[in-house]
Amino acid sequence: MKSPFLPLALAAFVSACAVPQDTAARTPAKPAAQPAGAKAMVAAANPMAVEAGLKVLRAGGTAADAAVAVQAVLGLVEPQSSGLGGGAFMVFYDARTRAVTAYNGRETAPAGATPTLFYGDDGKPLGKGAAIVSGRSTGVPGAVAMLAMAQKAHGRLAWKDLFGEAERLADQGFPVPGRMAAAAASRAPQASQPDAVTYFTKTDGQKVQAGDLFRNPAYAATVRKIAAEGPKALLEGEIAQAIVDRVHEGAMPGSLTLADMKAYKPKSSPALCRPYRVYVVCLPPAPSGGPGVLEGLGILENTDIGRHRNDAEGWYLFSQASRLMYADRDRYVGDPDFVEVPTEGLLDRAYLAERARLIGPEAAASVGPGTPKGAGPRAPDTTREPGGTTHFVVVDRWGNVVSMTTTVESIFGSGRMVHGFFLNNQLTDFSFTPQDRDGAPAANAVAPGKRPRSSMSPAIVLDRQGRFVAAVGSPGGPSILAYTLKALVGVLDWKMPMQEAIALPNMIAGGSFYAAEVDGFSPALKAGLEARGVKLSNGFGAEGSGLHGVEVTPTGLRGGADPRREGVAKAP
Repeated sequence: MKSPFLPLALAAFVSACAVPQDTAARTPAKPAAQPAGAKAMVAAANPMAVEAGLKVLRAGGTAADAAVAVQAVLGLVEPQSSGLGGGAFMVFYDARTRAVTAYNGRETAPAGATPTLFYGDDGKPLGKGAAIVSGRSTGVPGAVAMLAMAQKAHGRLAWKDLFGEAERLADQGFPVPGRMAAAAASRAPQASQPDAVTYFTKTDGQKVQAGDLFRNPAYAATVRKIAAEGPKALLEGEIAQAIVDRVHEGAMPGSLTLADMKAYKPKSSPALCRPYRVYVVCLPPAPSGGPGVLEGLGILENTDIGRHRNDAEGWYLFSQASRLMYADRDRYVGDPDFVEVPTEGLLDRAYLAERARLIGPEAAASVGPGTPKGAGPRAPDTTREPGGTTHFVVVDRWGNVVSMTTTVESIFGSGRMVHGFFLNNQLTDFSFTPQDRDGAPAANAVAPGKRPRSSMSPAIVLDRQGRFVAAVGSPGGPSILAYTLKALVGVLDWKMPMQEAIALPNMIAGGSFYAAEVDGFSPALKAGLEARGVKLSNGFGAEGSGLHGVEVTPTGLRGGADPRREGVAKAP
């Protein structure tokens, strides 16, 4: 099986080692603000977004209120990752009822979409780069509508008062973050699109540099309109018309209409929760990565990984569970409104034990999907999911929690802008090939109104009494499942502080490959893995992680921010 991971740059490690280098993986440390007795916290990928969330918490807002402010600022200062024109998944923990609700703000395909949406005139699938920058790549944006649904249910402040920091920064200017400047200067096809070039070029003809004061008055006007009118401001009227007009331009126009925009509805449901040892882990259901992460945990529950803290056997078990998790996810998961997703079968304890028994003393040459209960015939998956996403966690003074992963899909989405924000290229998350030679359909084939499969896996962990324990998630394209699984294993099985678990080196195992941040593993650990048939390689080039999380300790909350990004975890 070929790797589904596409060439993007691996984020570099920062130096520091939290464990002995001769016995365990190296863990680069990044200090996060950890005041004693913290009762509220925001962990996100940019300090300006964190401060926006903290201001809302200080004003008496809830985690749902703060999430709106965090997303509004992230869309401005981290437009390569998320924004008003993108989508999201969220899980929300209500401290009073101890219920966890999943919110689905995934984009939808327009009514005019066909199974061969990404086929060229020659009858063959388009190249990924050409598809991404085409008008066909953009689905109806759902993040803002999803946030409005969650904030209406769980917020305390007025919606109109949650966008002030984003408006101020857009109007008055903000220092360009290093990651934004690097993305603008990158070779990503979106960065060379006319809208992006114009946006990131200064009056002297030079590209913006880190630290430059940057303004976006059009974004300020857009968030003012959203503050006044709610998601209707984005899905109807002038801005919606601009989105439709923009995706209809170019050689491969999309079919998005005003009717598609107006018809968009976010979804809410009970989160998908399963026991894991003494905990309960909750994530969104399909089409998110939630079922995959829970399957990975369920397989590991049949092992003794907890006795192998950050050693070769522990990482070996992690790698093999990951391979099995990805094989099933890739074959069976799609939008459950359109295809039968065998979630119960995938998470059945007997099935998980059966999958775990495939983990022998040495790695098999390759692995394939199993046959869980409820699984019909499915074509092999040809989804080529790129990266360009962010994750944040908010805990408020009452103990309510938001864990939210949000995206415009690739770097700067499609590279097309309207009204100060980039449009998503989310529809390229569908399988480009809708069926196999025998006519078996791909679970993630394109269909009108369908939401593409996602790897986004925002997680909340509870104890068996329903009390909050931890929340974590990550960007990373298809690697998200492995990044999130790694952090959960680090915190729940290896009993690491959140920051240490996040900073563990990344490994993504699927099919016959083992992609990793190789320099993060000691020579002894690499040798131990190789003896088990696991040879690590730097060559996959997936999007680096951006894990952010918060956990409960006896002295208060403790957060973690990924050293591979620019974020922080702070209390009000």
